[in-house]
Amino acid sequence: MLRITLLALLTCYSILSRAETFTVGIVPQFEPQELYQKWAPLLKEISEHTGDKYILEISPSIPSFEVKFSEGAYDFVYLNPWHAVIANENQGYLPLLKSGARQLSGILVVAKNSDIQSVADLNHADIAFPAPNALGASLLMRTELKTLHNLDIMPRYVNTHPSSYLNALLGQAQAAGGVMRTFKEQPTIIQDNLRIIYTARKTAPHPIMAHPRTPAKAIENFKQAIIAIANNEKTQPLPKPIPMENPVNTSMADYLVLKDWGLQEFYAKP
Repeated sequence: MLRITLLALLTCYSILSRAETFTVGIVPQFEPQELYQKWAPLLKEISEHTGDKYILEISPSIPSFEVKFSEGAYDFVYLNPWHAVIANENQGYLPLLKSGARQLSGILVVAKNSDIQSVADLNHADIAFPAPNALGASLLMRTELKTLHNLDIMPRYVNTHPSSYLNALLGQAQAAGGVMRTFKEQPTIIQDNLRIIYTARKTAPHPIMAHPRTPAKAIENFKQAIIAIANNEKTQPLPKPIPMENPVNTSMADYLVLKDWGLQEFYAKP
């Protein structure tokens, strides 16, 4: 009996000694507390599958997040499609998974009682955006307003998607950029008092990427854990808030089309 117990302890010690710790960076679309509530349960479950430990790192702003992934600060990172292009170019980050249930859709909203009816009414308008490089909500939207509609606007950067919507609702900006997913997550009173007047071209959704220094086995374990969690009835709700429901394989081929759309001209380097 003692021999069996010692063998079990040695086995556990061997497993623990092989466990590694990895950092996970998250694009700060929301306030830190909300991001923690979305990600912490998922990372805990991934750790149960892999035996590794994951440290969630939440930057205070999108620009500070951009500096960190551009320096290779994260082992794993969840970021927008244009960030994926930059992260791949600067550090060699490789895409692992994306949601197979949706595409990224940028939108422009105005207050429900606004006189603005279309993007043609927004020349020289004051428009709120989360940050210069928030893809669907800002970067792609500003690119399209200029290149497809020949509009000159006055951008106002307000840090988060909810703040962007509130600026339009309260009349502090004539319109606001966002994405359909974050708009649908707003309280009903906010949704009911805003109107969507424009939808940008759709792109592949945010990927999870891995830094090339991360061991291949750890990357594969992380990836397979997310897929297993999403396919298990008990744990299936965990990836949805990310959103990473129905995770599928992805590659840079899904994101390089953005370079053909002229986003480089409007990208603000951190």
